[in-house]
Amino acid sequence: MSVADRIRNPALLSRVMSADDAAALIPAGANVGMSGFTGAGYPKALPQALARRIESLHAAGEKFRINVWTGASTAPELDGALAKVDAMETRLPFQSDPVCRQKINNGDMHFIDMHLSHVAQHVWFGFLGKLDVAVIEVVGILPDGRLIPSMAIGNNKTWLDQADKVILEVNTLQPESLEGMHDVYYGTDLPPRRVPIPLLHPNDRIGEPYLHCDPDKIVAIIGTHQTDRNSGFAAPDVVSNLIAQHIIDFLQHEVKTGRLPPHLLPLQSGVGNVANAVLAGLNNGPFEQLTGFTEVLQDGMLDLLRSGKMVSASATAISLSAEALADFSANIDYYRKRIVLRPQEISNHPELVRRLGVIGMNAMIEADIYGNVNSTHIMGSGMMNGIGGSGDFARNCYLSFFVTPSLAKGGTISSIVPMVSHVDHTEHDVQVIVTEHGLADLRGLSPRQRAVSIIHNCAHPKFRDALLDYTARAWRNAPARHTPHLLDEALSWHTRYLRTGNMSAP
Repeated sequence: MSVADRIRNPALLSRVMSADDAAALIPAGANVGMSGFTGAGYPKALPQALARRIESLHAAGEKFRINVWTGASTAPELDGALAKVDAMETRLPFQSDPVCRQKINNGDMHFIDMHLSHVAQHVWFGFLGKLDVAVIEVVGILPDGRLIPSMAIGNNKTWLDQADKVILEVNTLQPESLEGMHDVYYGTDLPPRRVPIPLLHPNDRIGEPYLHCDPDKIVAIIGTHQTDRNSGFAAPDVVSNLIAQHIIDFLQHEVKTGRLPPHLLPLQSGVGNVANAVLAGLNNGPFEQLTGFTEVLQDGMLDLLRSGKMVSASATAISLSAEALADFSANIDYYRKRIVLRPQEISNHPELVRRLGVIGMNAMIEADIYGNVNSTHIMGSGMMNGIGGSGDFARNCYLSFFVTPSLAKGGTISSIVPMVSHVDHTEHDVQVIVTEHGLADLRGLSPRQRAVSIIHNCAHPKFRDALLDYTARAWRNAPARHTPHLLDEALSWHTRYLRTGNMSAP
């Protein structure tokens, strides 16, 4: 199928052009909002054409950089291509590309790490400046100009509304049968005119299946035929299976005590191998008629939908391995009845997360003995990927889990430390910490009680004695007894690794 077959509005056919011609329409210094959320639904051709253009301009001695806003992470065709040619002055709100990360940590690129639910409203508020250009992947264009979204919605609604100029990529590889899976809510307004969002259940549809765009703003349309990033997941290993089992056992206990209903509450899961293993464990577990209210639908949640364990899932993006994508495409009519894709300002909305009573499960880099969590920084200074949506869910969930293997860097680093090197989620937002060694339920515990639970249940045995020794001395010698710390020594766990490659007690 040609791109012309996907453009059912005859007036827009004249705006079809090459990616190189479209890239020439983006000026230096522009704020550019691009589609894409966790490797799904991002533009593929335009960023690479823009990278070629910028590389040639830099070679000629002309400075040319832009500011790139997305929904979340994208892929090498976007972040990687632009980072390699030093094309980005500022990047927000999340990334996972190694070249992009290196530029950020070298100080060659500004990175604004944001809660994903905040991005759209900050643009509407004018906090981030004017959006000059939107570059959005879609599946097709209807006769009246409405747009069929692709595998991710992210911030696309806001980009289309706010941008002065719009460039569309019509991806003919994505199936037109995605039409009808999306729910784009246009009922949001700015304070003081805001009204409650009328979503009562995770699978409610409160909007429409299409994106709107003023046709006069569309300056270019590019045809593409490329797949999304489609990263695979490692098979669950012993560590991730143990983490999953601890969570399932805990949820069973919560049902038994009456704190959770038998079908649980809507599930949110971060992206990654451990999170995927937890979902796989749920598929083999005792719970039925589950629901999802999350950011990204990945392989594990698709498996739950296929098996019937999960009856519906709400997300803002579908990011699958190649094998899972083949199943999704072959059975898209089945999944369309069970999956709702929303703008991320809805999928991550704090009020909805709290009202629906979501159970959130997110990964972390490290946690300290009092329950503070670092999910973004390595050794306190180096950005990994960003906070993403974990904060949207952690502070507002009915239950908030943070999970990690107890060891990192080949066993030389403890993921449980006296004091985290960077705080993303304070002890006030963290309810349950899980490693392969056990689970620490922090609800209703004082800081010193949390320390005992975390060390005994979550720390690796090779570091447990050192942590207990630090805790005992801090409780004796710290200036106060509420959250006792020996500040120089607490942070030296990290500086010791920089010196010796082994994060153990000094």
